[in-house]
Amino acid sequence: MQPTVRPNFVCILTDDQGPWARGRTMPELITPTLDALGAGGLELTRFFCSSPVCSPARASLVTGRMPSAHGVHDWIRCENSGVSTRGINYLQNFETTPELLARAGYACGHSGKWHLGDARHAAPGFSHWYAHRDGGGPYYGAPVVSGSPGALREHTEPGYFTEAVTRHALAQLGGLTASGRPFYLQVHYTAPHGPWSAEHHPRELRALYSDCDWESLPPFQTVDEMHPWFDNSHWGLGTRAARHDALVGFSASMTGVDNGVRDLVAELDRLGVRDNTYLVFMSDNGFNVGHHGIWGKGNGTRIPNMYDESVMVPFFINGPGVTPRLDKTLTSGAQWHRTLLDLAGVAPNDDPLCAGESFAGLIRGEASAPPEPIVMYDEYGGTRMIRTETHKYVWRHGDAPHELYDLVEDPGEEVNRADEPSQSGLRDDLYSALRDWFAAHSDARYDAAARPVAGFGQDHPVWVPLADESHRYAQQPTAPYYPAPQ
Repeated sequence: MQPTVRPNFVCILTDDQGPWARGRTMPELITPTLDALGAGGLELTRFFCSSPVCSPARASLVTGRMPSAHGVHDWIRCENSGVSTRGINYLQNFETTPELLARAGYACGHSGKWHLGDARHAAPGFSHWYAHRDGGGPYYGAPVVSGSPGALREHTEPGYFTEAVTRHALAQLGGLTASGRPFYLQVHYTAPHGPWSAEHHPRELRALYSDCDWESLPPFQTVDEMHPWFDNSHWGLGTRAARHDALVGFSASMTGVDNGVRDLVAELDRLGVRDNTYLVFMSDNGFNVGHHGIWGKGNGTRIPNMYDESVMVPFFINGPGVTPRLDKTLTSGAQWHRTLLDLAGVAPNDDPLCAGESFAGLIRGEASAPPEPIVMYDEYGGTRMIRTETHKYVWRHGDAPHELYDLVEDPGEEVNRADEPSQSGLRDDLYSALRDWFAAHSDARYDAAARPVAGFGQDHPVWVPLADESHRYAQQPTAPYYPAPQ
C-alpha cells in the first residue's frame, strides 16, 4: 500500500553508464553502497532509455514524452546552456515532473548536471539549484550556477565535480527536510562520462584500479578489429595503454559516485527520513566500452546505433513498500514521469502524447502479468527502434541500413537479418508497428525523423524558426568543453 504520508524522493542519475556497469554484473567495480541498495530494492534488469544520448533521454524522464514529441534530439550544446547570453529552456512548452510536484506541495532541489538548456536560471519547480552551467566537461574547474531561484550566482567549482554534486545535495537535503514538506531531490552526476584520463580523477580513486584487468569486459581490440561504423579518431583507444587508462578513469568515477551515494544515505538516516524516502538510481543512457567493437553510446558510431548496451541502463529503487528482487519486465524511461507522480500520489498532467504508463504497481509489488506483450521503442533523430521480447528492428531514414536481430538466437546482436528474404514478413510487421506507434506518440512540430541529427549536438530548439534547418544541429564536434561527441 502507498504510505499515508507522502513519500520523499532522492533520484540519482549518472551519465553514460551501460547496463553492464554495476557491481552485480561487473565484479571489478568497487561500488559497495550501490550494490547494497540494489540488492535491498527492486532492480529492473531491462530498463530502456528513450534515446541513446543524454539530453533527449533526460527530457523524456521529466516529460513522459519521446523526443519526437518534446523536440530534444541531440545533446544540447553549451551555447544554449549558459556559456553565452542566449540560454534557452528547451522544455518551456511542457509541464515537467518537478513542476507538477511543486504545484502539489513538494519542495524540489537539483544538484548536478541539467543539460536541458538554460542552467543560469533554476528550472521551473525547483527551489534549490546547483547545476553545471554547460552540461559537462572536465571534472575540475567546472562552471556552475547555484543558489535559490532569486539569488543565483555563477562561479567555478575548484574541486572534483562529483564530490561537489554530493556536497551541494547534502546541503539541499537539510533545507528540503526543514521545509516540513515532502521533497524531491535529483542528484545528477556527470560520471562516468569522459574525460577519463588520469588528471581528471583523484589519485586515491584511480589507485583502486591501477592493476585491474577488467576480465568481465570485452578484451582489447585493435583499430582494425573495431566496428566499421566506429571512428577511433575521437577517442584514441587503439592501444592497450589507452584502453587501460580509459577504464581506470571510468571505474574511478563510478567509485566516486558510490562514495557520494554513501554520504547521501547516511544523511537521510541522520535526518530520520530514510524510511519514507524512495531512493532511485539510474543512468540517462547506456554505453559501450568495446561492446560491439565500439566505445560510446548511440552517437559512438557514424551511423547512430541502437545496441542494447546503448539503450539499456541500470535501474533500481529502494524505499517504502519495495520488496527486494530482480525483475526482467521491459520498462522505459518514458514511463518514469508518470511512475514517480503515481508513487507521490500526484495526478499526472493530461497529455495524449505521453509515451508510457506508470509502473508504480510493479514497484509496490501489486502488478500482475501484463495483458499483452510489452514492446519498447527508442529514437535518435532519423534512427528508430522497436524491441520485443524476441526481436529488435532498427529503421533509419533515407538510405541508411536497417537492422533486424533475433534476440533469442542472437542475444549479442551480431547477425543482421534485415535483408534476408525469409525475414521479410516479420520485418514488415515490426516496421508497421513502429510506424503506427510513433504516429500516435509524435508531434510534427517536434519530430526529427527526417532532420539532420548527426550526433554532434543540437544548437536550437525545433520550435525556434530557422532559415536553414541544417543550422539546428552541429555537423562537426567543435564544442569547447567536449573532447568527443557527447
